[in-house]
Amino acid sequence: MTKTIDARGLSCPAPVLMAKEAVEKDHLDAVNVLVDNEAARVNVSRFLGSQRFSVDEVLEGNDFKISARRNHQYARHRHGHAVGGQGR
Repeated sequence: MTKTIDARGLSCPAPVLMAKEAVEKDHLDAVNVLVDNEAARVNVSRFLGSQRFSVDEVLEGNDFKISARRNHQYARHRHGHAVGGQGR
């Protein structure tokens, strides 16, 4: 089951805490988190990566969609427009 968390409009640590609660409480293997600021993107992605999720970030308009799947061999991928303002 994949759960989508809409954390747009929220500043950290709220988006991270929402992702943490969903992953731990619902024992999710996949989660999508929608955020609208760079700090939330970085922190949610970092948290999910630390929980052995592979993380994919996509810029959709002014929002970021962070898609994560639990994986034993996890990696971090970025698609769409450059994220982080460093031309990645």
